[in-house]
Amino acid sequence: MLASIEKYFGIKDANSSWSQEIRAGVTTFLTMSYILFVNPDILGAAITGIDNAFVQLMMVTAIAAGVGSLFMGIVARYPFALAPGMGLNAYFAFTVVLGDGIEWQTALAAVFISGVLFSIFAIFGARQAIVRAIPHDLKFAVTGGIGMFLAFIGMQNAGIIVDNPATLVGLGDLTAGPVLIALFGLVVTGTLMALRIRGAILVGIVAATLLAIVTKAPVYVGAEGLGSFTGFNGQFLGIFAAPVWPSDLVFALDFGKAFELGVMGVIFTFFFVDFFDSTGTLMALANKAGYMKEENGVDDMPRSRRAFAADGFATMFGALMGTSTTTAYIESASGIDEGGRTGVTAVVVGILFLLAMFLWPLATAVPGAATAPALILVGAMMLSGLNSVKWDDYTSSIPVFLTVIMMPLTYSIANGVSWGVISYVGLKVLTGRHKDVHPLLYGVAAILLARYIWLGAG
Repeated sequence: MLASIEKYFGIKDANSSWSQEIRAGVTTFLTMSYILFVNPDILGAAITGIDNAFVQLMMVTAIAAGVGSLFMGIVARYPFALAPGMGLNAYFAFTVVLGDGIEWQTALAAVFISGVLFSIFAIFGARQAIVRAIPHDLKFAVTGGIGMFLAFIGMQNAGIIVDNPATLVGLGDLTAGPVLIALFGLVVTGTLMALRIRGAILVGIVAATLLAIVTKAPVYVGAEGLGSFTGFNGQFLGIFAAPVWPSDLVFALDFGKAFELGVMGVIFTFFFVDFFDSTGTLMALANKAGYMKEENGVDDMPRSRRAFAADGFATMFGALMGTSTTTAYIESASGIDEGGRTGVTAVVVGILFLLAMFLWPLATAVPGAATAPALILVGAMMLSGLNSVKWDDYTSSIPVFLTVIMMPLTYSIANGVSWGVISYVGLKVLTGRHKDVHPLLYGVAAILLARYIWLGAG
């Protein structure tokens, strides 16, 4: 039996071993387990009106990550772990629900539909055509812009950035409890990351939480709700407990309004961002694991359709459970560094996420100020791709700049993507370089421009 499993995953063919794969899975889990605290914190801002929202959201985060990683490991047999994606959860909460006023149940339906589209494109091999249509610089810009958006949200959550009637935003009170706890977590996490310590983000969250508990700093939301803070007063409910079934979130999707024009734009953005984010992530991870091969002049990997189909399935399943887009995590690279080469690594990650459902009481003691540094530093890491932008080519660098700056300033990933695509096509045409634009991108730009004209007309 064990020999058959070993052969199925190709452990020996990959020059790996069971101990190596298990160690890699544990490493990947520790590196990305911060999502168990951060995702509920972000989605909780938009998903309201249910009991124990944070705990239920933690449950669905663990379920989505666990099942998604298991599916990737068993079906695609790659050491890539999945979980609700950073950036797309912020888009879901702050742009779609809080910004556009779309009900969170409808937003979940939009996530599900985008997962269906992603799976269809993956199964029929249409991925390469779309990847070729989007220029590399804009792909880097979308990732970098989401990073800026996440960092901006993190600083807001910590109170480092606050409203200012004269300048829109300003510097918060640096002596306030949430700011001090967040700055402490930022220093700890940043130092550990610089020292290449595994699980640095998780350690930073734990350290900031412990400081908040010991000092009783006013960082926990008080009885009056947001804007009211109190010190630690027994939020910690223990360590182990039976999982809480997220009954208010499971199958809560509402497809009734999902095909209206405004929501169709949301579906497109979910699809667009997940498509290119997961494409870039999976290709980078495959290259790191030594799986990338060149076919007809295009870099690709074996079983790529399975890998992308697994990503699409995870998105659909996550939406059914009640969370935003589930996607491949670049933190999987930490497990690959530890020797993970097969799907066993992802299976271990999936099992650990499901086991984490028994640790939900720990999450009740984690304040938003402790997770804010994770948003800031994850955002910072997402800017690395901007190094590859051709900044001396203004027909590319200007759209990149507009993409990156419009996301945090308009509080909308969709606006950043739209301004980037429209300006890219426009500048190429106006400078006589229309042949640089893939025909498919003209259609995308036209749809995005039509959306703005429609919105402008009320």
